[in-house]
This record gives sequence, structure tokens and C-alpha cells, in this order.
Amino acid sequence: MTTAVAEVVDDDLWSAIGDPTRRRLLDLLLLEGAGTATGLSQQLPVTRQAVAKHLGVLDRVGLVHGTPAGREKRYRVDDAQLARAVAQLASVGSAWDARLRRIKRIAEAIQVARED
Repeated sequence: MTTAVAEVVDDDLWSAIGDPTRRRLLDLLLLEGAGTATGLSQQLPVTRQAVAKHLGVLDRVGLVHGTPAGREKRYRVDDAQLARAVAQLASVGSAWDARLRRIKRIAEAIQVARED
């Protein structure tokens, strides 16, 4: 079971999503449809340069795509890649649910054995 989950999970993708600033950027882009580093930085407590670096990470893993817009890039979320991330999260969640159910069964069996 562990191998199947490991094959499904894209570590680079989850490393990118693991950062709270990048998750907030994704939230903003999903809410607004698109944005530039300058516009997004005005909504976050980080510099425009930091936002640009975070957007670069998200772009490298395919979660966003930037298109030239004057002197900046305009970023949009890649719906297909975001759906892939959601599917991976669901797969990992299902695997852990199965593990926890197994642990519960083992604990219950131990409890029953102690009562006998």
C-alpha cells in the first residue's frame, strides 16, 4: 500500500504547496482569476520579489503559468495540475484512513485479548 501511494505523490508539487505563502498565493489567484507579482504582493505581508520567487516555484511545478503582461507576468492557476494535486491528497488521505482503521482493529483485538 505504501508503494502505491508513494508512486502517486509528486514530492516537488507537495513541497511547493507546503509553503503557507504559496498556498495563500494560490488562494488569491483562484479568487481573482489571475494576478501579477506586484498586485499579489500588495495583498500579502511579503515583498514583490518574494512573491515573484514563490510564483516561480509554483510555475516550475505547473500549478500556475505566467504569461507576459507588459513588464511583468500575469499568473493563472493551472486547473488540471491543481486537480492532480487534489487527487493526490485524496489518495494519501485514503491510504492513511486505511492505516488508521487497521491500527484500530489491532488495538481492539488487543483489548479483547486482555479481557479474556
